[in-house]
Amino acid sequence: MADDKPGARVPTVIADEVHIVYRVNGAKTGKGSATSALSRIVKRGNERGVRKVHAVRGVSFVAYRGEAIGLIGSNGSGKSTLLRAIAGLLPPEKGKVYTDGQPSLLGVNAALMNDLTGERNVILGGLAMGMSREQIRERYQQIVDFSGINEKGDFITLPMRTYSSGMQARLRFSIAAAKDHDVLMIDEALATGDRKFQVRSEQRIRELRKEAGTVFLVSHSNKSIRDTCDRVLWLERGELRLDGPTDEVLREYEKFTAK
Repeated sequence: MADDKPGARVPTVIADEVHIVYRVNGAKTGKGSATSALSRIVKRGNERGVRKVHAVRGVSFVAYRGEAIGLIGSNGSGKSTLLRAIAGLLPPEKGKVYTDGQPSLLGVNAALMNDLTGERNVILGGLAMGMSREQIRERYQQIVDFSGINEKGDFITLPMRTYSSGMQARLRFSIAAAKDHDVLMIDEALATGDRKFQVRSEQRIRELRKEAGTVFLVSHSNKSIRDTCDRVLWLERGELRLDGPTDEVLREYEKFTAK
């Protein structure tokens, strides 16, 4: 995708005028067959009652290896939608997303199953991210220790449904962080857990950057963004309002939210 000359900045993600549109069936619910429901889906925006939600509007940027990029903005501003588009889970209505390497979206690649133990989920989550069984075995204890879920008992041998939402989120992050990523996208994972876990997570993100990866972090914690990211994309109502150094963008964003 780009020359790897010494000192050259190597692009990992290029978003070129990306538009993402959701179609929501806003028509009143009534009687109907599966065939008529399928017909409504196929017709999509052409049918009366289907509402279009323009979630991302013409967003363009280039991300480079070694960057940690924060995504900020009000609720519903399009941050998570943009990550899903980069991961290839949402096709753009218009524009293109180009990626160098395999993007990993935390919470999708490390999908966890409630009825299985934490131990089994570590194995399945690692396999889902493309790790070999040997790699998982080598990193298993590191994953468990990093998550901290065994600090108050042997929780790793219990079903996931016995975990709090915070414990589940910590284990997801720990599984994802055990692998070196070309592009790792994290949606609010650092909002869970105590400060000790957040510090470990922020340190791991810095390590991933040094290993030539790119990290995207969605967070409502400006402190996490400041501690972790060197660049910030500010989205508002689906549009890219500002793209620049962390302190500069956060300063403008904090003025905006203080109004």
